[in-house]
Amino acid sequence: MNDRKTDLRERTTNFALRIVKLYKSLPKSVEAQILGKQVLRSGTSVGAQFRESQRAKSDADFINKLEGCLQEADETAYWLELLVKADIVPANRLEDLRKETDEIIAVLATIVIKVKRRIKKL
Repeated sequence: MNDRKTDLRERTTNFALRIVKLYKSLPKSVEAQILGKQVLRSGTSVGAQFRESQRAKSDADFINKLEGCLQEADETAYWLELLVKADIVPANRLEDLRKETDEIIAVLATIVIKVKRRIKKL
């Protein structure tokens, strides 16, 4: 596995661990737990789906799996935003995690675009 793939694999794993820690620290109110379970599910799915993409059987399969990963990352961004807007977690506490979410989304989107362009050239 090349360094870029390893870096993204580690990055998405670390991201998932940060999401788990966030969930564990949320208030025990019904609203916080419902939103927390959503962000826990989508945030931990990013890394799992990235790993699946590394075993893709074709470029089309790779794109499909990465687009699923991208969907989960975007959904995570939504739940993090909602946790802030619902006054469950202060914005400054989630600033770094939200930034990391946006960066992961940007990296994944760039990979998908590059692979699609390469396919069109073939």
